Amino acid sequence: MTQVAVARPPFDPAIADALTTRAADVVTTLRPDEITALRERAQPPVLADVAAEAGLELTWHEAPGPDGGAVRVALLRPPVDHAVPVLLHLHGGGLVVGTVSDDVAAAAQVAPGWAVASVEYRLAPEHPYPAAVEDAYAALTWLVGDADVLGLDPTCVVVEGISAGGGLAAALALLVRDRGGPALAGQLLVCPMLDDRNETASGHQMAGVGSWDRTANATAWAAYLGDRAGGPDVPAYAAAARAADLRGLPPAFVDVGSAETFRDECVAYAARLWADGGDAELHVWPGGCHGFDGLVPDAPVSRDARLARARWLARLRERVTAPDLT
Repeated sequence: MTQVAVARPPFDPAIADALTTRAADVVTTLRPDEITALRERAQPPVLADVAAEAGLELTWHEAPGPDGGAVRVALLRPPVDHAVPVLLHLHGGGLVVGTVSDDVAAAAQVAPGWAVASVEYRLAPEHPYPAAVEDAYAALTWLVGDADVLGLDPTCVVVEGISAGGGLAAALALLVRDRGGPALAGQLLVCPMLDDRNETASGHQMAGVGSWDRTANATAWAAYLGDRAGGPDVPAYAAAARAADLRGLPPAFVDVGSAETFRDECVAYAARLWADGGDAELHVWPGGCHGFDGLVPDAPVSRDARLARARWLARLRERVTAPDLT
């Protein structure tokens, strides 16, 4: 029997070139026995260097965490004498790898004049659900509670993350809503990992190609959720796509590549936010693989993506600070 080739959206030329010439930098598939090796070969940036390049001051803090522990938070803040808005940053890495230093430079770049508070949440499989989202909630609670001391504006806290961090950000927004926690001004979700069921058309379409395919996704969700992954009883605070009701959430920015596993779950999440009366901005970047703007930051599509995020944050900031004329 002749096997029909899978039709896939094309990669942007610059991205296609990077996927070939820098294959060692790309994680396409990931099995459970490869998690340790992936952690060992990671080379996270030096956060002090990131802060210096961005013109920000770096301080380290410990927020009171779940079960009596502590959650480490790196705060990068502009050297000014007034309160500033803040991104609560959650790094990527499929919930199984990554460090508090990862993706911080990209977050700072799209938020000039803002502080960035990066959370060192616990990783699976050593720390399965709900460890990561509870760490994020603890960091948010501490951040808002100590905003005056830290020189932050508690009325303009935006949770932000890429990939697994984006999924955690969406889950945190749901947890805040349902617990009545500190109010979020927005949620910036960059190619977020939202759905443990791993059965979207884009997931099947992009299997084995690009970056972070459905095999890697299955490995990550199984590490975080164990045997519950893909089953009937996964809570929304683990996988935000499981939420039955998306009403009452802060404004959302969702972006994703057209040639990646998470495309369809991100589009569906934005559509559900609109259907439930929410405020959402969605971008599907043509030719983008998962994490494309980190892989090829100088590609035109990458620059466009960062600019769109920056403009959304600027508009959100204006909305928060605008006088109430009602």
